[in-house]
Amino acid sequence: MKAALDEPQANPQRQKNKSAKKIEVPSFFSKLGERMKIGMVNMKENDVSNWSTHGERTSVYFERVSQFLNWTDLFPEWIDEEEENDVPSCPEIPMPEYAEYGSMDVIVAKLPCRYPEEGWKRDVFRLQVHLIVANLAVKKGKKDWRGKTRVVFWSKCRPMLELFPCDNLVKGEGEWWYYEPEVKRLEHKVSLPIGSCKLALPLWEQVVDEVYELSKIEKSVESRRRIKREAYATVLHSSEAYVCGAITLAQSLLQTGTKRDLILLIDKFISVRKREALSEAGWKIRIITRIRNPKAEKGSYNEYNYSKFRLWQLTDYDKVIFIDSDIIVLRNLDILFHFPQITATGNDQSIFNSGIMVIEPSKCTFRTLMRHRDDVVSYNGGDQGFLNEVFVWWHRLPRRVNFLKNFWANTTVEARAKNALFAAEPAEVYAIHYLGWKPWHCYRDYDCNWDTPEQRVYASDVAHRRWWKVHDAMEEGLQRLCRLTKRRRSELNWERRKASKMRLPDGHWKINITDPRRFASLFMD
Repeated sequence: MKAALDEPQANPQRQKNKSAKKIEVPSFFSKLGERMKIGMVNMKENDVSNWSTHGERTSVYFERVSQFLNWTDLFPEWIDEEEENDVPSCPEIPMPEYAEYGSMDVIVAKLPCRYPEEGWKRDVFRLQVHLIVANLAVKKGKKDWRGKTRVVFWSKCRPMLELFPCDNLVKGEGEWWYYEPEVKRLEHKVSLPIGSCKLALPLWEQVVDEVYELSKIEKSVESRRRIKREAYATVLHSSEAYVCGAITLAQSLLQTGTKRDLILLIDKFISVRKREALSEAGWKIRIITRIRNPKAEKGSYNEYNYSKFRLWQLTDYDKVIFIDSDIIVLRNLDILFHFPQITATGNDQSIFNSGIMVIEPSKCTFRTLMRHRDDVVSYNGGDQGFLNEVFVWWHRLPRRVNFLKNFWANTTVEARAKNALFAAEPAEVYAIHYLGWKPWHCYRDYDCNWDTPEQRVYASDVAHRRWWKVHDAMEEGLQRLCRLTKRRRSELNWERRKASKMRLPDGHWKINITDPRRFASLFMD
């Protein structure tokens, strides 16, 4: 059988009349036991009479979700996270009356499969059947000594990795998929909101106007520390342009008091001298071979950004929080280890931002990602777009966890509100994600995004100063890795001259540069 996520190669046209189709029992089913109690989901239109020889069949009844409920209703682009005007809520997806059913030895379900229709993975009915099966497994599935239960799917499309990971796949036969999911993990997943329509980590208590009590989750996180391995990680490849960012990220993480490991994946393009500095900053270094994006143009920014898939090879850790190296962390993020893969902040439309995300390393998930490099179409040509096509069901974190430095509305009100968050002491955002030109690529006197018209949506002197505050707390030896190159100084001066000629109204080009890194004696070698 083909590995996870493989699309069907058969004719996708489906017969309209399926009521009389007899469903043959897969050969492996007899090995599951005798006189079993078999729960059947979404099988009412099929003839399953021959399954009676294996035990007692119970059909699980449910109301099919409305055809008018769209994926964007479950995964909206924006929700009122701060609850300024409303408390976010999710639409209801009909579920069975679980109390009406007894325990089940195995659950058998027919999954909808609309492949190769565009957007077939974002099918609400498909999600509904997955969630019903997951809840049945948690509430009614008999557990073995390992805490696992048994689930069998019938589908041309591979079941959702998000709920039934490939590590739990025991057997495949034709269009049959046999899983033994871990009930506790499944229970945790179905306890979270059904989509990004609500926060997985609320900022406020429901109805009550007070900050959400994080200790509820923190106790759970702390209780796992002795038995689970968890780490923060980032990736550097192809050039040394982000070495300074990675050093500053590590220092900012350590300043929050985390005791988790800091893992840095790097390739051969990072010099030994830079590796030593990165190690001194707090990273445990692992050498990788970068992964090419087959759809990227040669020499483009996205050419090797699929190297991020190597994170799933960190199987000596149960969970990893990936953080882009153009981010600084201002508040402890250990609470995020409570959440499953994929948990992240929202981006555009129904997608998540991969700048900070919780993942669960797995060799078979890595193989899945690698296998589908050629056929998965990334909306932005990069790893974020790819991952959003593989993991369509994800859990929303508050944007304060990965606060993007941008000003799309371009209003005074927006700038005032965001800059207040960037400057707040104690910190009100967990992390700042520096879009556009990075602070270490600018003079420290001001955010150089001001000097380029198309970059001005990313400009914030307040956020810029916040990054340099973290930088200045580092040892002098580490600060040397944040010096300018001769080429970058020339680019900065050229951009300032152009801004001066255009007489850009913000007037940053008038500011006298005092940054000592402007001198040739302090250039990066």
